[in-house]
Amino acid sequence: MHIAIDARELTGDPTGAGRYLAQLLAYWNRSSAASRHRFSLYAHRPLVTRADQLQTRAVILPGAGGTRWEQLTLSSALRRDRPDVLFAPAYTAPLLTPSPVVHSVHDVSFAAHPEWFRPREGWRRRTLTGAAARRAASVLTLSRFSRSEIVRHLRVLPERVRVIPLGVGLVDDAQTPVLTRPMVGDPLILFVGSVFNRRHVPVLIQSLPAVCRRFPGARLVIVGDNRTWPHEDLAAVASAAGVSDRMRELRFVDDEQLRSLYAEAAVFVFLSEYEGFGLTPLEALAAGVPAVVLDTPVAREVYGPAAAYVARADPAAVAESVISILENGDTRSALLRDAAGVLASYRWTDAAAATLRAIEDATTS
Repeated sequence: MHIAIDARELTGDPTGAGRYLAQLLAYWNRSSAASRHRFSLYAHRPLVTRADQLQTRAVILPGAGGTRWEQLTLSSALRRDRPDVLFAPAYTAPLLTPSPVVHSVHDVSFAAHPEWFRPREGWRRRTLTGAAARRAASVLTLSRFSRSEIVRHLRVLPERVRVIPLGVGLVDDAQTPVLTRPMVGDPLILFVGSVFNRRHVPVLIQSLPAVCRRFPGARLVIVGDNRTWPHEDLAAVASAAGVSDRMRELRFVDDEQLRSLYAEAAVFVFLSEYEGFGLTPLEALAAGVPAVVLDTPVAREVYGPAAAYVARADPAAVAESVISILENGDTRSALLRDAAGVLASYRWTDAAAATLRAIEDATTS
């Protein structure tokens, strides 16, 4: 079978959907089932993959890699090359293709909460993602919650949406989590993920003064591109809270740097009120770092008993939860013990195999 993949997310600094696709390719690279197929990776710039054991070719097409490239340039190349199926891993896909499409939609925040997006961007996402999902042979998503949201907001038939959870671990990481790790030195509080308004990073910053009163050496590291709209100046929030010297912002880190941060962190905080899944708290748990998350239906589905939940994005409530984990070894140990069972449900080998089956099935549906 000839499988085409929209590989734009593997150019530049891969985050989110780029990390998702990179992991799938890395595990397909070791899969006998995947070795039966040919893969064409379409992008607008050179890309780097970990797929030396697969039959792959990179197809670099001219253009900027945006909507026009996707709908015109990529669509034209697919009509020329006639693959058996197209895998579109990042929310949108060409609406006119000669091949069936397997389409990953990780969340529908743009439809559920349009107020979080610039009007033009929100309209583009709702229009293209909805149309592509309704035309797709199969829609893949990451949680039961996200499946229900896709059915509700994008009007996709429930039987055409498959739930395939992500795996845990960076490329080449062992699958066995670190579940016992003592806290040493001044505590590092960590956030990893694109900075969206719905993730309430300013509230995390505002919780830091109370944590520092109990732990004077506490520090906060925020990893992720600031994509807030309306824009939130995190440095200004830190200055107003009097913790500028305690906070560091990093727009992007590679896997090696991220491993180091997880290894150093004492607590991970992720105050998102809307996600399709939410991977980075699980990565933290796998590295032996307890996670504090906002109490939402999808958080309960994904993290179960392995996270500390706060009822609202409130600095005092967040500080109280963080301090409890830092001070109470029993609380910390209980969360990490519960993590073992939770993390067992999230394996990249399973995610890659299920995704490949969905792609194969699309040619027979």
